[in-house]
Amino acid sequence: MRNCPLLTLTFILSCGPPALADNWGHWRGDNGNGVSNNATPPTEWSSTKNVKWKVRIPGQGSGSPVIWEDKVYVVSGVPGATERVTAALPAAALPVPNQQSDRQKKNQGRSRSRSRAGRGNSPLQLLNFTVFCFNRATGKQLWKQVAVEAKPHEGTHSTNNFAAASPCSDGQHLYASFGSRGLYCYTMDGELVWKRDNLGKMQTRNSFGEGSSPTLVDDKIIVPWDHEGQSSISALDKATGKTIWRRERDEPTCWATPLIIEHDGRQQIVMNGQTNARSYDVETGKELWRCGGQTERPVASAVADGGLVYIGSGHKGSFLAAFRPNGHGNIEGTDSVIWRMDRDTPDIASPLLSSGRLYFHKAKLGVLTCVDAATGKPHFGPERLAGLDTIYASPIAADGHVFLTSRNGTTVVIKDSVTLEIVATNSVGETVDATPAPVDSELYIRGAEHLFCISGS
Repeated sequence: MRNCPLLTLTFILSCGPPALADNWGHWRGDNGNGVSNNATPPTEWSSTKNVKWKVRIPGQGSGSPVIWEDKVYVVSGVPGATERVTAALPAAALPVPNQQSDRQKKNQGRSRSRSRAGRGNSPLQLLNFTVFCFNRATGKQLWKQVAVEAKPHEGTHSTNNFAAASPCSDGQHLYASFGSRGLYCYTMDGELVWKRDNLGKMQTRNSFGEGSSPTLVDDKIIVPWDHEGQSSISALDKATGKTIWRRERDEPTCWATPLIIEHDGRQQIVMNGQTNARSYDVETGKELWRCGGQTERPVASAVADGGLVYIGSGHKGSFLAAFRPNGHGNIEGTDSVIWRMDRDTPDIASPLLSSGRLYFHKAKLGVLTCVDAATGKPHFGPERLAGLDTIYASPIAADGHVFLTSRNGTTVVIKDSVTLEIVATNSVGETVDATPAPVDSELYIRGAEHLFCISGS
């Protein structure tokens, strides 16, 4: 049975009933750092080798799988009833929707360019925003629920989709966010408990699409809402979906996910942002501290351990810093900032914090750096790793290994060590944007077309 440790600085998820196996209830694991302390997944596989099962997932989605006891949950945007002929196609073959840049707004007076990046040739589709549940042992579908059938109000970048946020679970309920299409709470057996489909419609930067995931803490679910309109962060009652508090944010679009930490007896929400990285009080939503220096359109989520928080971004610039979460107000230039670096920092993939080491990719490239988390001094890198190119999935660690996954479906496994030692290079043979999930002796990989259960047993 899993216990829920309460450390000085830790990511917090509520424990559900006694577990029959290990769990992975959030896309970054229980501590928010991408680390499993118990899993022992294989280090070698292919599209057939060490594949316990794989199941085809209709539609498109890049939200990471979450696992609780004997069930695996994923989300997808599946073409609706009027377009079912498309549903049988591989995800990579689905047409890319048009952008609707005329709907894009300025964020509180900021002028934003209207890039045509990712513009497709097909109209927006009616989609069934769907939650799937599979049996861990066999891959058999146990249930699916269509949260809502809707046509998105704006398009996405060609590499994004409309089910990019990861679900999360506390073992009692599953929470699935489809952004502008709403937030849905289900029992673990698929019964709808509540829904919030009145959160609004995001107008994302350059119509690149949405992707921030909600985060659980105690009796709350924290919902980020950064876009080109009025941005905010909210705490909802996880039992009812009712708003407990909401705080406006002076931020343009950000795709990061909130991190929950504890410092000096107070729980904080740490959220990345282009204007400032910020911390909020969990109970009230009051801003506690903030720090500037970030680059444009941040995506990477924060990690934390050992009394420090690490926040970075890497688009049109480079920024990565270690903070003490004890500051008040603007902490830029104070002794709350322990160290910072301005090159080779992460962009889309979040950093990994394991055993006092911080691993991160340069921008979106398969170029890896490992530094001492306490000092920022390099252990190795930046080092280009063969087989890795564009990186969207965040690195994870388990059983003394680090798993680095590229969009081309390749995962390079290295030793979790101060020296770079490549253990294996593997591929599932299809695009992978979602972060893999290590549980027990298995690794779950959500590809563009299939959900894979990798197991050596």
